[in-house]
Amino acid sequence: MKTAIIVFFIMLSVMKMPAQDYLISFDGTGETSEVNTVLVTNLSSGISVTLNGDDILHLTSAVGINKNDDREDVVRIYPNPITDASILSFVTPEIGDVVITVTDLTGKTVCQISKYLTTGTHSFRIASIGQGIYFIEIAGTSFHYSAKLVSQQKVQKVFNIEYVSSGITANSDQLKNISEVIEMAYTTGDILLYKGITDQYGTVITDIPIISKTITFNFVTCTDSDGNNYSTVTIGTQIWMVENLKSTRFNDGISIPLVTDGEVWMYLSTPAYCWYENDPDTYKDTYGALYNWFAVNTGKLAPVGWRVPTHEDWNLLAVTLGGVDGAGSKLKETGTLHWEQPNFLATNEIGFTGLPGGGRFSDGSFSDLSDHAFWWTATENLQYYVWLRSLSSISEDIIINGYGYKEYGFSVRCVKD
Repeated sequence: MKTAIIVFFIMLSVMKMPAQDYLISFDGTGETSEVNTVLVTNLSSGISVTLNGDDILHLTSAVGINKNDDREDVVRIYPNPITDASILSFVTPEIGDVVITVTDLTGKTVCQISKYLTTGTHSFRIASIGQGIYFIEIAGTSFHYSAKLVSQQKVQKVFNIEYVSSGITANSDQLKNISEVIEMAYTTGDILLYKGITDQYGTVITDIPIISKTITFNFVTCTDSDGNNYSTVTIGTQIWMVENLKSTRFNDGISIPLVTDGEVWMYLSTPAYCWYENDPDTYKDTYGALYNWFAVNTGKLAPVGWRVPTHEDWNLLAVTLGGVDGAGSKLKETGTLHWEQPNFLATNEIGFTGLPGGGRFSDGSFSDLSDHAFWWTATENLQYYVWLRSLSSISEDIIINGYGYKEYGFSVRCVKD
């Protein structure tokens, strides 16, 4: 099990710091403790970064330092973060004096050493460094490297860098486990969406950071009969899929009939599915499939351990979000990559990432892509209708519709049993 990297920042003087800085590390629980990749999106600014699961996210208002070369083949630090001591190894392309300078986040030099080095790989031992993030600059006559070092040491001692030898580097097993510090621009109050990914699982968490912390992803199995794995999000007491269903088979393995002809579709009273505009290459991965309600009513459409949500399941979601008024904005993906303008007040602040997949209607035609998201419930309303939920590009609300015709084709989001 991966040991979570928990780094607590010491508050710096307001006179020296333009804003607070936070360190975010990542861990997993549930089906696995491993986190392979983390996609981080600042929903407030639209900025995104991708991290390895062992990397540390550094949220700061001042991103980046001037650097000429930070390639992993010429400069390495192991271990990083440092808990006792680390080895700094780098390649010198020339003979001459090399100056190593360590600064903290305020720009203050905390240590500096100069040594005459030959060409080749050289290693230095770094020890007794106080807690925080440090920038290491390595400067020769015609080269300049930069690196970052995170320290977990809580006891401040006399900072020490000493030369070890030439030709000593971390082995390949050590190097592949090195953690990086990845910077991201952050303003206090921004909403961040973290998506943790493993080979089989994906989980979304949203957060407004106010301290350094470890984000723990709860990985849950959500796999359909086609072998598609779906990301999930926990909202209150419910766990929802973050993607629309795209299975072509029921959860007992039986194929769902694919119906492309519009005239055939409009007269169906048996299960069927299709892709928007009958074009899976364009629409499947983003929007999932469109199902008629007869497929929903089999009770076998959702992955094992999941269900098509009932009218009451959707009502509970709305209550969790403070009511249907304004809750739609919390469910919609931000921006206009998939939604038409104005995508009114969309924040996606709970990570549901609702997408406007449109629908197929009783005459067999397709409509409303980019403008509306429609989802079936599993609950009938009177004899001929079914309760629906929808989102609109021009509304901030969850739209409740009790008059969905059963032969329509709509998207499906599932909730965990």
